[in-house]
Amino acid sequence: MKLKRKAKAAGAGPTPPFRPNEETLPPEVRPGQSVELLKQLHILTRDAKLNQDSRRKLKQVYHLFQFIEGLLQELPPPSADHPAGPLVADHGAGKSYLGFITYDLHLKALGRGTIYGIETRSELVESSRALAQRLGFERMKFLNLSVAESTGLEALPARFDMVTALHACDTATDDAIHFGLQKSARFMVLVPCCQAELAAGLRQNKALQLARTPLAELWRHPLHTRELGSQLTNVLRCLYLESQGYSVTVTELVGWEHSMKNELILARFTGHRKHSAGQRLKALLQEFALEPLLATRYPALAG
Repeated sequence: MKLKRKAKAAGAGPTPPFRPNEETLPPEVRPGQSVELLKQLHILTRDAKLNQDSRRKLKQVYHLFQFIEGLLQELPPPSADHPAGPLVADHGAGKSYLGFITYDLHLKALGRGTIYGIETRSELVESSRALAQRLGFERMKFLNLSVAESTGLEALPARFDMVTALHACDTATDDAIHFGLQKSARFMVLVPCCQAELAAGLRQNKALQLARTPLAELWRHPLHTRELGSQLTNVLRCLYLESQGYSVTVTELVGWEHSMKNELILARFTGHRKHSAGQRLKALLQEFALEPLLATRYPALAG
């Protein structure tokens, strides 16, 4: 009997590949969502499961996509002047989690619109191009450029509907804002990261400032210098956007238990330029002895 059972098992053939259906997928996977995409992004395992790390990652991307989708739904229908929208520039795209999810859950069904992923690491650009081709995501394009280099690139459209920058390090977020201003972006969605430039300026003038004002105690210790530099950088960015005709909302991306790089800046173009915001920005630069940044980071106010 044992020999017969073994022979039967041996003749059963190879185990067929696992093909998940909606009943076996985790509840986080949305109806119609590309399972192959989630596997390629290492969010789902080969057998279409979520582990703790990938569940946290997916939660962050979904939360940001929720804001992006709401803004994209505010866009007017295509017109003769702007027939191909929405056009989205994703700066510091990395592995393009955000771009792929936005395309899969919004642009794919919409049937129009293009996402441009801009990234400096060539290997990530090539892998994203290959994945988009494999999935048939024809309206995703990837460019091996820095944010600053992309601003003057004639091959890019003259106008974008949305600019995103998820954890674009240090001054790359400022470059993304400059890109958005140059491209008359209707919306900007920014999650800043590693703001080091301004903290370096605070350290340079620390001794002089300690002798001048008790406010310098706010950044006397190195840890406080880094924290205040990060806070002040984002405050100045918000004031700059307001001075250039954007209404700005600042909120959390996800809970602090998921990420410390958690500040989400949402900017919506209204055309109302707040003169007072520009004046306050200049006053803060003067107060913290950071006036040289005016010409480099806030050029529209330097004239």
